[in-house]
Amino acid sequence: MARPQTDIEAGRKLLLTTVEKLVRARGAADISMTELAAEAGMSPSNIYRFFESKEALLEAVAEDWFADKIAVMEDVVASNLKVPEKMLAFFARRFALMCRRYEDDPELFKSFCELGDRHFEVVRGYVDLGDHYLAMIVAEAMEAGYFQGLSIDQCVSLINQMVFPYVNPNSLMMIMHNLSEEKLSVIIGTIFSGLNSNHAHAEIKNLIRMTPS
Repeated sequence: MARPQTDIEAGRKLLLTTVEKLVRARGAADISMTELAAEAGMSPSNIYRFFESKEALLEAVAEDWFADKIAVMEDVVASNLKVPEKMLAFFARRFALMCRRYEDDPELFKSFCELGDRHFEVVRGYVDLGDHYLAMIVAEAMEAGYFQGLSIDQCVSLINQMVFPYVNPNSLMMIMHNLSEEKLSVIIGTIFSGLNSNHAHAEIKNLIRMTPS
């Protein structure tokens, strides 16, 4: 007889909570499935009822870590905000989430970032998803007349570089004291007032002239 879905969900939640407990206690050190099972009070074979492999467990850890950020992105993209306000909210609300999470437990935040760096192949999908939602906002901005002469991909790449400290947790930990939503709003305003092909090409030419031969 199949195990009830509620039982499966309870087991998965227990194991994810146990992963956080272990990460909190020992940092981002590798956790074996056997060790995890013992800490959760179940047999090594029983753990595979809930996660078929360690890769599946890591994917669930990543899903849990990114869940609130994904909810924010989906909410912002679906909102009726004007497009500049929408882009500001897209970054500012996630920035605020990361700041709160860091301030709640800096060491745990750092350990999960290290875990994500170590298993970036798992995290990559969520980075790509963020770019997908950003591309949707950029497309909406283009329909409103912004970013003339640039492609969606070019805009996404340039915008990501300009807001990098606000979305990259490792950078955020290093310079959080210099970051603020007010400064982010200035960056977003600058993006909408100046990001177009003529401006981008002029800046590239300026950089070429300034670069020593």
